[in-house]
Amino acid sequence: MLRSILFLAAAGVVIFFLWRRFGPKTIDTRHERSPALPSPGADLSNVIARDVRLWAHLPQSLKDTLLPRVREFIERIPFEGAHGFEVTDDMRIVIAAQACIVTLGHDDYPFDDLHGITLHPDEFVVEESEEDEETGVVTEGYRAISGQSQGSDRIVLSWRDVADSQTRNDGYNVVIHEVTHFLEHSHPGGDRAARAALEAAYESLCDAVDRGEETLLDPYGAEDLTEFLAVAAEFFFERPVDLRERHPTLYVLLRDSFRLDPATWQATSS
Repeated sequence: MLRSILFLAAAGVVIFFLWRRFGPKTIDTRHERSPALPSPGADLSNVIARDVRLWAHLPQSLKDTLLPRVREFIERIPFEGAHGFEVTDDMRIVIAAQACIVTLGHDDYPFDDLHGITLHPDEFVVEESEEDEETGVVTEGYRAISGQSQGSDRIVLSWRDVADSQTRNDGYNVVIHEVTHFLEHSHPGGDRAARAALEAAYESLCDAVDRGEETLLDPYGAEDLTEFLAVAAEFFFERPVDLRERHPTLYVLLRDSFRLDPATWQATSS
């Protein structure tokens, strides 16, 4: 069932051909089970209501589904702080809640392959290389980033960016972005028709960026089809009404993929 979690269920978006490699892992993924949260369910919902913007828009039925999933996520997924950074229970709850919101439309637990989440206090530096398409020259360098999905087993995040995204309304959400990458890597699948529709939406964004036009979606989505999907997922959850109005076909693709309709949450929430 979860082979379609990132793509359209019946008409599934196919991006298995974009599988990305992140090179050798530098973080040990062999961790013990995370300690259970000491707080009861009521405290769990209080933290989410206070610190996760999307909670206010969820229908009550989805809120009821979310809470036990958050607890399961926290109990099964180890969290660690990079370079001695202290990870608190509230941090774990905030990240787990957003990861689980993405998958609320599916019944199965989709994180069996996720071995851990690493938190940095701020942006972190990674080494990368880029090949010039015309000359073939490879340039190596370093870049500061806010999140990374390392293959299909670990997510790395900047806590500052996680927290900042909860006070913004511009479609940015690093947890949703990286969870989308993780699900893409760990649950590939889909069909040709949906793949063609996704590619068409991606090419449309690329053309608009090349023309210097202002776009609803972050121009970073024009980097490649993998980034396009992750950026589109951010806007699907963070600004669903705008996405539905500006890109209705893309919205339907994502709605059928995630089996959620967040534009209606916005319309019915007060």
